[in-house]
Order: sequence, then structure tokens, then C-alpha cells
Amino acid sequence: MATYITLGNYTAQGVKAIKGSPERLDAARAGLESAFGVTIKEFYLTMGQYDIVTVVEAPDAKAAAKALLTLGGQGNISTVTMAALTEDEFREVVAALP
Repeated sequence: MATYITLGNYTAQGVKAIKGSPERLDAARAGLESAFGVTIKEFYLTMGQYDIVTVVEAPDAKAAAKALLTLGGQGNISTVTMAALTEDEFREVVAALP
């Protein structure tokens, strides 16, 4: 599984409907896993430039893109996503350097 870090911001629509956000998170967890094999491993409400930080696992970049486009299409959040390597993967990459 590939790991992704997603930084999100609530849209005006998302802030207006903030009380329903926990239920939408639960629905996203269930729906993204069943539809795309994508798992939200960690969720953080943050303060600063971004409102939300998540750690997500997906089978591949296409599955991650489908999941994030699905979420963005609902209009409550906008996201920026980065592919991430775990510590073990980092060690493998470094060990393979010439």
C-alpha cells in the first residue's frame, strides 16, 4: 500500500455545515475503503494554514486520486496531497544508494 499525506481546508460550504463533519468523516472512511480500497489511517483537525491533516493508505496513485476527487466533489473540502514513504521505505531507498 502507498501512503499519502493530505492537507485539507474547509470550503465555505464545509464551514457552514461543520456540525455534520464528524458524520461525513465516518462516511468517507467507510465509502472510500469499500469503493477504492483507500484507508484513512489518521485524521487531525489542525490550526494554521490547513484545517485538516490526514494520513491515507491506498493501493496506488489512481485509487488515491479517485478517492480525493470524490471527496473534493462533495464541496466541503479542498486538498493538497503528497506521496509519502514510511520510515522502512526511506531506509530501503537510502540503503540502495550507490
